[in-house]
Amino acid sequence: MAAARGLASSGQKPITEMLHPLSAAEEPRPPGPAVPGTAEPDKEQGLTNGTLVETSSPAATSLLLSRLQVDDTSEAEVSDPYSSTETRDLFVTVDDPKKHVSTMETYITYRISTKTTRIEFDLPEYSVRRRYQDFDWLRIKLEDSQPTHLIPPLPEKFVMKGVVDRFSEEFVETRMKALDKFLKRVADHPVLSFNPHLNAFLTAKDLNKRQGLALLTKVGESVKHVAGGYKLRARPPEFCAMGEYLDTFSQKLGTIDRIAQRILKEQSEYLTEVREYAAVYSSWVVSEEELQHPLEGVAGCVSTCCGALEELSDNMSQDFLPVFREYVLYIESIQNVLRKRDQSQAEYEGRLEAAVLRKQEERTPVPVEVEKCQDKVECFNADLKADWERWQSNKRQDFKQLLIGMADKNINYYEKCQAAWESLITLLQDKQTEDKTSETN
Repeated sequence: MAAARGLASSGQKPITEMLHPLSAAEEPRPPGPAVPGTAEPDKEQGLTNGTLVETSSPAATSLLLSRLQVDDTSEAEVSDPYSSTETRDLFVTVDDPKKHVSTMETYITYRISTKTTRIEFDLPEYSVRRRYQDFDWLRIKLEDSQPTHLIPPLPEKFVMKGVVDRFSEEFVETRMKALDKFLKRVADHPVLSFNPHLNAFLTAKDLNKRQGLALLTKVGESVKHVAGGYKLRARPPEFCAMGEYLDTFSQKLGTIDRIAQRILKEQSEYLTEVREYAAVYSSWVVSEEELQHPLEGVAGCVSTCCGALEELSDNMSQDFLPVFREYVLYIESIQNVLRKRDQSQAEYEGRLEAAVLRKQEERTPVPVEVEKCQDKVECFNADLKADWERWQSNKRQDFKQLLIGMADKNINYYEKCQAAWESLITLLQDKQTEDKTSETN
């Protein structure tokens, strides 16, 4: 078993050797996913675009870091992960934000449209309205009922007062895009998409947030209770590499975010100055009739450049930075799952050592709970590895699209500025020709 092999590498013999060795044919296998439509843990997982990737674990941090590089890949890999319809039977969309004002509160709801052919749904199409706290409820339920899986992050709920207006059109649009991406990631997951809480979220007219409490697992509480006083021997190498990669990736994202925020601030200040600069040329026309056309041309040219820069800044704040922020939150989610995996391994190791002592002293049979703990660790390992590969694939696609889009936006900005100044040169040349002609006559 995977967990037993990982423990053996740190000096701990697997349970099958320490308690009751089994032949290869009799060795118990980890339980497969209990949800229909999912693959066994030891098989390759299908990506959102229907392609397959290797599920072998990364051997070193350098290998993991190299995955962030923009390399030559197939056209299918860089396509929109949500555009493929070959293997998907659940489609969700978040749109049409609406503001609701009452005497008690003001909030925004979003329309959730669902189309599906799954038999778990009574109808092929649904349309419901949900507010942010409903999305938060769904994520908590997914995290509680699927503790071994990586749950996509939600955009942050709280906004600093006076910094961002949470009811502004720009903020609502940015949040709507983030909620749409969250729900699409969940609906595209081979396990999470079959969760009954997701079904209720997508279909219930009035979402009862108390339903489904019986589905909540007590895995986290039991693990903390058993493993509270036990120190984990060592993470398996592949999970150590994951942790190191996340630390480095987090530092890079933090640095980029700080620099981008500083650039946005400087661009905002620069725009204020340049707008005043253009206004001066416009007012100058009143006292210089002979220079009217050249002065108006300069003012118009500067205004055009201002508009182009404003569009570039809006793109950075609304499309560029949210992707980085999403992956900062994603890192926190993965680290949370890694901690749960470590707690599960610690529970297994603690029970295993206790069982070995009882075996030596009393020659008792293997406790059933030890085998259950071992299976739990193996399921954690398999699910986390599969979700890690899926996350890496989505990350590569997202960042390639992001960087290509950023390059296109910058090219578009400079092309607009160049075209504006070139038109001014033509205007000035025509004016000069006109003046020469007047002098000759």
